[in-house]
Amino acid sequence: MRRKIERSETGALALDETGPGAVVLRLSGALDAAGVARLWTPALEAARRPDLRELRVELSGSEYVDGAGLALLVALEAAARGSGARFALAGLPERYAPLLALAEKAAPTASPGRPVRVFGVREWRKILADLRAVVAFIGECSLVVWRSLTHPRSVRWGDVLHSAVAIGVESLPILLLIGFLMGLIMSFQSVITLERFGGEIYVPNMLGLVMFREMGPLVTAILLASRSGSAFAAEIGTMRVNEELDALSTMGISPVRFLVGPRILSALAVVPIMTIIFNFASLIGGALVMLSIGFPLVTFTSRVFANVHYTELFGSLFKIIVFSLLVAGVSCLHGLRTGGGASAVGRSTTSAVVSGLVLITVADGLFAVLFYYFKI
Repeated sequence: MRRKIERSETGALALDETGPGAVVLRLSGALDAAGVARLWTPALEAARRPDLRELRVELSGSEYVDGAGLALLVALEAAARGSGARFALAGLPERYAPLLALAEKAAPTASPGRPVRVFGVREWRKILADLRAVVAFIGECSLVVWRSLTHPRSVRWGDVLHSAVAIGVESLPILLLIGFLMGLIMSFQSVITLERFGGEIYVPNMLGLVMFREMGPLVTAILLASRSGSAFAAEIGTMRVNEELDALSTMGISPVRFLVGPRILSALAVVPIMTIIFNFASLIGGALVMLSIGFPLVTFTSRVFANVHYTELFGSLFKIIVFSLLVAGVSCLHGLRTGGGASAVGRSTTSAVVSGLVLITVADGLFAVLFYYFKI
């Protein structure tokens, strides 16, 4: 028989070996946070011995047990069960039995070394429910747009005009600045590379194709997601927190038709024009670069419009229409699904921007594949 004693300022641990693989842990004193902190490691080392067959914990000398002491008991039982040993507890005062039962329920049930199941039935049901909500929202938005086109008198055109001004007119300065700078930067970078081969004349070709086919709709959609999409989510989310959406539903008014419809219509009407303005602003930046290296303006414009055809223009407009639908729809959806609390609107706004950027990237990749196979 061996005895090992560990002491802390408030509690003590005594270890007795009563037989081969049989260990008795005697805990005494106050098992509070200060005492358990020192007793935790030696107690678990005794419970994890490879030759352990039976572990008995006696608390006859414990005068006080708090949450830390109950956590130690739960950890000892889990360690003993994990080693395949029998566990027994004696001497626990009756007043602590209900608390110990609660602590055992709150303890993790996965055994050490066993892979934890990440996706269960509940997680898959939640994913399917979210997917169903997204599909239902897309369907409802499609019906709203179709009804607006077939019954224009039912549309609240004042709200559509207000949203169009917020989306398009107020974003023109930053749109023109970004477009001009991107055309300037891309032209400079292209000139640096192509002048080694005497191919500066092909800079307008590259700039026109890149801007009209790819960068114009992509950058405009990113600007829409970061500026207007976040505003949509914040506005509708604030209405959700203030219970204004519940008031609309109580009056029999659909929040999607009343709030989402005008925003989607304004995005569809304004964003293609924004893309064209962005493209021409980038061409102005490229023209300045070509003028600075000695090419006349007529050469730049003729090279651009000789290589940019209607397919590039209409393909760019089709892409930005899809991007605007995705950004406006997902932003309004996150606003409608805003929860309660002071930080709910901030979370919805962040989720709307991130989701919009992800959808833009995925859709742009799909368009690249489709345009390649259809030779557009």
